[in-house]
Amino acid sequence: MANLSGAQKLLQNKFARFLFSAGTGFLVDIIAFYILNEWIFTKNSYSILGHATGNHALSLSISFSLGVLVNFLITRYLVFSESRLPFAQQFLRFVLVAFIGYFANLEILKLFIKYLYFSPPVARITAALSLFLASFFIHKIFSFNISLRNHARTDH
Repeated sequence: MANLSGAQKLLQNKFARFLFSAGTGFLVDIIAFYILNEWIFTKNSYSILGHATGNHALSLSISFSLGVLVNFLITRYLVFSESRLPFAQQFLRFVLVAFIGYFANLEILKLFIKYLYFSPPVARITAALSLFLASFFIHKIFSFNISLRNHARTDH
């Protein structure tokens, strides 16, 4: 195993696999956000359960949920497969972290669109990237119950 190619080493690196997982979920999120924001929810505001909801927030809610689902499945089976927590517990923890991340994303998205005048797709990408690194460690420790002490041993 000492003569692993660069690609094989990359595939064995847990952070690289998490980057792939998060990147794939993010790609699903961004594509869905763009389609929803540009072609589906074309009015500025929608009434959801009697509450006025902006098209950016509505698009984000749906696209983010799709991205979280894809990200969870890949992360569970490809990144933190050694976790011994039951599937339901992993999923609930992952969704809880994502739920908090959703509101962080929403506030950052609003900031970028309303005050910095970013286009919605660019604002969405920038908001998500700003929260990525924290996500790796939160999911490793909380969602999948993997100790940081094992980081060096399990990160190869």
